Amino acid sequence: MTTIDLVIVALYAIGLFGLAQWVSRDSGQAKTTEDYFLAGRTLPWWAIGASLIAANISAEQIIGQSGQGYVVGLAIAAYEWQAAIVLLIVAKYFLPIFLKREIYTMPQFLQTRYGTGVKSLMSFYWIVLYTAVNLTAVLWLGGLAIEGLTGVSVMSAMMGLAAFAVLYSLYGGLKAVALTDIIQVVILILGGFAITWLALDAVGAGQGALSGLARLGEEVPGHFTMILDESHPNYSDLPGIWTLLGGLWVLHFSYWGFNQYIIQRALGAESLAEAQKGLAFAAFLKLLIPVIVVVPGIAALVLAQDGALAAEVLNDKSDRTYGELMKLAPAGLRGLVFAALIAAIVSSLASMMNSIATIFTMDIYRQYVRTDRDESHYVMIGRVVAFVAMVIALVLARPFLGGMESAFQTIQEYTGFIAPGVVTIFLLGFFYQKANEASAYAVLIGSVVASLALKVMMPDMPFVLRIWLVFLANIALGVLVAKLTREPEAGQPVLLSDIQFGTTQGFNVAAIAVALILVLIYAAFW
Repeated sequence: MTTIDLVIVALYAIGLFGLAQWVSRDSGQAKTTEDYFLAGRTLPWWAIGASLIAANISAEQIIGQSGQGYVVGLAIAAYEWQAAIVLLIVAKYFLPIFLKREIYTMPQFLQTRYGTGVKSLMSFYWIVLYTAVNLTAVLWLGGLAIEGLTGVSVMSAMMGLAAFAVLYSLYGGLKAVALTDIIQVVILILGGFAITWLALDAVGAGQGALSGLARLGEEVPGHFTMILDESHPNYSDLPGIWTLLGGLWVLHFSYWGFNQYIIQRALGAESLAEAQKGLAFAAFLKLLIPVIVVVPGIAALVLAQDGALAAEVLNDKSDRTYGELMKLAPAGLRGLVFAALIAAIVSSLASMMNSIATIFTMDIYRQYVRTDRDESHYVMIGRVVAFVAMVIALVLARPFLGGMESAFQTIQEYTGFIAPGVVTIFLLGFFYQKANEASAYAVLIGSVVASLALKVMMPDMPFVLRIWLVFLANIALGVLVAKLTREPEAGQPVLLSDIQFGTTQGFNVAAIAVALILVLIYAAFW
């Protein structure tokens, strides 16, 4: 890193911090929980869409998927491109239900639908997941990238990232995070395209990105197929046609439909129409992500074969791919790319911190510990919880993830132990009025038990297929238990006749456009 690179990174950090403080300024009165956790329900569509992508595209995606691009190729882009369709489905069918109930959190919906017990169980689960898995993964992978680029130790890099995320987001809450995410996404996309162009130009021996892309197609054609053959060494991670027909959809719906730190942006929308437009905007942005994350990873494979990158480093730990690619950037541009990486990391950290604080404060502390305090007290508790969660993640990052070959794929697999249960209880809660508390417990327990059983008895089964089988079994189990037990007493079934599922013409056009683009992509790279 040269002096000019450091100046660019410093200007980015100072600018982001200043903007966060400006948008978080008080309007002459203390922040309420709605102000802090949901941005006062005033977010416009462009802030929602950009913030969704900023929360999603973290070190887990940039570092993890570029590494998988190096190892597997374009097939890993299914995680991004299929998500675009899921975002549109969530916008049309799930958001109207959530916004109708005016909830703060996903556990609050479960409370209104199934009762307090299910809500408390899932509150605990999500707090543990976001703290011990998501926060730790983003910190660890971000630290690896910074170490590879600057030589700073992983622990020092993680501490710096954590401190930055805390400083710019802790005071302002969701509003500070969402509105600054506009800047984060712009920097992320500019920096990402810069790396893609540099990598492809290097592959093309300085003849331009298109020349490099053509060479990639000639030398590693196997890395440009979306559907892997059973003979492929990574078939167990991306099992051919089952990536289109199986459990990857379950993971997507769990993440984009029922994940607090994602859906919280939509809950903070000024209206349902704004929330839906925001998700459509995010769907378009998702189409770009493989271009700036996966394609550079494929280019790194050829560059490593040419000796331009350290093949022994990348073959030993593919998660170092993006850090090695960043070394291609000249002075000045490297600072922009480095700022883009930091933007992706800290925006995700801030989002997760805010969601952990929201769930703990609104679903646990406010209900079981202090039920009668003023709004400012709960905002203060939220800030304390966010800070503590970050400290815990710092402590756990190395022990949990230090020995993993690919943190991205490992996280997807083990998240899949509970994801079928989460998706099932929400879908049955939406569309099956007889679903009750007993069926919810049966599904959640059954998801873990069945996943563990299949993992032990059939260890070679691709985890995407395992997730799909467990999901189908969960649906059957949930319906069966609901029929054999009494009707819910505490829960309030969703009356679909009371929900407005209509969407604007603009949303419908956007949805058709996204679908057509994806059909063309899969037709080209099948």
